[in-house]
Amino acid sequence: MILSKNDIKKVLDLLDIMYPDVDHSMLDFTTPFELLVATILSAQATDVSVNKVTKEMFKEANTPEDFANMDIKKLENYIRSIGIYRNKAKNIQAASKILINDYNSIVPKDKKELQKLPGVGRKTANVVVSNAYGIPAIAVDTHVFRVSNRIGLANANNVDNTEDQLEKNIDQSRWTKTHHQIITHGRALCKARNPLCEECQLNKLCEYYRRQND
Repeated sequence: MILSKNDIKKVLDLLDIMYPDVDHSMLDFTTPFELLVATILSAQATDVSVNKVTKEMFKEANTPEDFANMDIKKLENYIRSIGIYRNKAKNIQAASKILINDYNSIVPKDKKELQKLPGVGRKTANVVVSNAYGIPAIAVDTHVFRVSNRIGLANANNVDNTEDQLEKNIDQSRWTKTHHQIITHGRALCKARNPLCEECQLNKLCEYYRRQND
């Protein structure tokens, strides 16, 4: 069940109080291309593990040309500590070549164009456009999917429908900030297992908490 518009506003206002300074990606980057690479790497990996890898890798390679020309085994060695690293290395190199050939080495701002790149789905495209270009977007990762459906900001059984519902239920001006706040909330309190409901300021509004306590 999706909360009423009034209750959704109350949830968002509480998130602003709980996480006032959470409004940016936890991935370290200095250019849109670095963020693209970092976000591809972040699939099924933590931001901390990705930042550890990119801190060293970006010193040597941080442009499409650098990655297109890098020996694939060398790239794999850089990212070996991250899950499914061989596939990610292949996607990063292939995406780099496409950017060089089709986009003049510039990461596109359009989400549909971004999704033409290997390793880039809706979530990655949303992360890049919102954090690199300031374009409002809601990237639905595992935290956003779980937390938004638990609370009642959405009521969907997959990430694409969750994104569509969140875009409908939340004012566009808040999309990017709310995305980061929900991720932080998922890590801090609304955990996948054993959520800390009694400590959560949202529990009086939360559909999940209501069901558990009916």
